[in-house]
Amino acid sequence: MKNNMFRMNNRWMIVIGLSFIICHLSFSEAFAQPKKSRVQQQQKAAQQKQQGATSQGGMTKRMEIMYPTAVDMPEEVVWRRDIYREIDLNKEENAGLYDPVEPQGKRLNLFTYIFKLALGNYIPVYEYNLDGNEVLEASAKVDMKTILDNYHIFYEEQDGKVKVDNSDIPSAEVKMYYLKESAYYDQANSSFHIKPIALCPVMLREDDFGGEAAKYPLFWVKYSEVEPYLSRQTIKTSDVNDAAMMNLDDYFTLNKYKGNIYKTANRLGRTLAQVAGNDSTKFTNEQKRIEAELQAFRDGIFGNKEKTDSIDSIAVADPKKAKALRQQRAKEQKSTTRATRSRKSSGGGSSSGGSSRVSVRRERH
Repeated sequence: MKNNMFRMNNRWMIVIGLSFIICHLSFSEAFAQPKKSRVQQQQKAAQQKQQGATSQGGMTKRMEIMYPTAVDMPEEVVWRRDIYREIDLNKEENAGLYDPVEPQGKRLNLFTYIFKLALGNYIPVYEYNLDGNEVLEASAKVDMKTILDNYHIFYEEQDGKVKVDNSDIPSAEVKMYYLKESAYYDQANSSFHIKPIALCPVMLREDDFGGEAAKYPLFWVKYSEVEPYLSRQTIKTSDVNDAAMMNLDDYFTLNKYKGNIYKTANRLGRTLAQVAGNDSTKFTNEQKRIEAELQAFRDGIFGNKEKTDSIDSIAVADPKKAKALRQQRAKEQKSTTRATRSRKSSGGGSSSGGSSRVSVRRERH
């Protein structure tokens, strides 16, 4: 009996000993691994993790590489004015944004394209507030399913994804956009720009009594977030030449759209309709006044083109006279600038804060 017990104990001791030796060898091999090899493995793991994160970003990241966005507006500019316009798609200049009403192969109109991008989570959309002011931040993002429910757009859910047939996309009813743009002067390169900031598709729905169509602003889209995709879609720019095409990014970047001003950024947050009341004439005059201010500022930067052209024509016949006229204009400009600065130093400044604060080079023609 004692011999059997002794043999069993010996067997257990041998098993335990072998296990200890195997574990010791495994740990020794692991810790004996060269430092360089361990660093390479860590770098490889980090790279795989990064690739996984990139794949989640998916289409958006690839699009940013293939179609880089334009340079953003500088944070510090000496002059800027934010303008809100109504882009009516019934106007000839804007009609290309409405065509085709329903998709034709790969051709989509602007709303259908934005709608599909938002539905596929390629771009975010932001809530349209009742005051009409856009908030293009994460806190204002709205789910597309909420948009579909709020405006009774039919959809189906398949495998957790929302699907909307082309025939159910209300592109025929979106006949207007609200567009916010910033007109600004970039002192770094002495240039004037008008850059789109945000778009809001507006659905027009008539009531059962045949009255005026009601406006339903759907959501805001940040232009810089949809801009990388716009280069992939083209629109027609002519009714008489079907070969005249332009991509959507160029259309907005070159400011080919036409729209009436309905609001400017102001400290009271008032629209032109609130300023004018029920006076349509006053409303129209306010629009013309703002457009004239923008043109006056641009002329103040580059000089009046008609006057410049006249001086150039004089230079052909009489170079000395043309030189004298240029010197005279330069003196007048300096005199005006000094007078403006003098008024400001005495406490009387211009309410618009416009061209009087800007000292720039004239554009050569």
